[in-house]
Amino acid sequence: MTTSRSLRQILATTDVHSALGADGPLLGHLHQARTDSLLVDCGDFFEGTGYYRLGRGALERDILLALYDVVAPGNHGWLHYFEPGLHQRTVCANVVEDSTGNALFRRLRIVDIAGRRTAVTAVIGLQAFNSIPAGQRSAHRVTDPVQTLRELMLAHHHEVDSWVLLSHSGFEQDLQLAEACPFLDVIFAGHCHSEHTGPERVGSTLVLKGQELAVGYAVAERSPKGWVGRTARFPDTWESVLPPGLESVREQIASIDAQLAEPLGRLVAAHRNRPLDRRALLRELADRLCSGLGSEAVVLNETAVRTTLLGEVLTTGDLLTIEPFDNELVEAQVAPAFRNDPAALLTHLTERAGPLITSPDPLPGGLTSVLTTDYLADTCLGSRSHPSGLGLGSAIRSILTKGDDQ
Repeated sequence: MTTSRSLRQILATTDVHSALGADGPLLGHLHQARTDSLLVDCGDFFEGTGYYRLGRGALERDILLALYDVVAPGNHGWLHYFEPGLHQRTVCANVVEDSTGNALFRRLRIVDIAGRRTAVTAVIGLQAFNSIPAGQRSAHRVTDPVQTLRELMLAHHHEVDSWVLLSHSGFEQDLQLAEACPFLDVIFAGHCHSEHTGPERVGSTLVLKGQELAVGYAVAERSPKGWVGRTARFPDTWESVLPPGLESVREQIASIDAQLAEPLGRLVAAHRNRPLDRRALLRELADRLCSGLGSEAVVLNETAVRTTLLGEVLTTGDLLTIEPFDNELVEAQVAPAFRNDPAALLTHLTERAGPLITSPDPLPGGLTSVLTTDYLADTCLGSRSHPSGLGLGSAIRSILTKGDDQ
């Protein structure tokens, strides 16, 4: 895709999470930037809104194939990166087939940027890899990013002038990567959803990250003094002329917009015309599930839901923004090592899935099972049974639209 273009810089997005929109600036701006930019993404382009839930990933795949040159896989949408067309664009050096040790993706691309042969490679962090649902990564294994990058450099140092890394690890982890791998010229960070975007220098390595959710991007280019970078927000205005393939994508997005606008019910007074407090919502949900379903305990991962500004009525779009991952509530078995040590259980789960909401709080000892999301069960507990028959989204809807309507 780069043979007919003279490239002077690299433009990177990260953690778009299906934040699409028919009138958004993402498509038009990237189309314009393709003239002289290598377009890359640092992972998690999929999953996070109703566009993914209703479109099943087809929109995101079409956009990546139409606009991007190189993509790194993220923990969200992991299996999409193995689809034939997208697999050809995907680069990642440190995931392998568990039984053979063979690389699952191409390990690097070599591209001419401003007259320099530039190696573009990628890694996924250990925590990010472990956040992939176990069933999706059961035959895969992650290797140490530092060791992998050093081996890659030794194998290809004679072929390239510059090294650029797309990392789905987190900004703080990438600062450590820069210290351990000083041969890297640029690290485009992803995965962390932090306010820290850089650019920041570690020795001669430039570390930077575009804003997530299609809000912004990062750019690095070669100057007489070395690589320099900046971050920016996508502009409010965009060029309306797009390739034929993307015009159809915009039409599909507009069609999904109509479905997302469908009303589901009037919001209860406590949630109207204000940003959703996701922690309070999950606390109420956990307490209701614990008392209503008679479970030993309920453990919900706070990252299973997202906040949004609510109005008077709950729409399909609101609900799919709040719960974008289509989680089912399941009864998960607690490993014997944790049954009499609830503090250790919560520490283990928090390390894998982030902040938790529990009911009762504190958890009692002697737990053999907990009601939780299938994501948390697959990722952290590893054993689940007896589905509740209740989706997390349905449970959230019942709280937001029923009750005292005064």
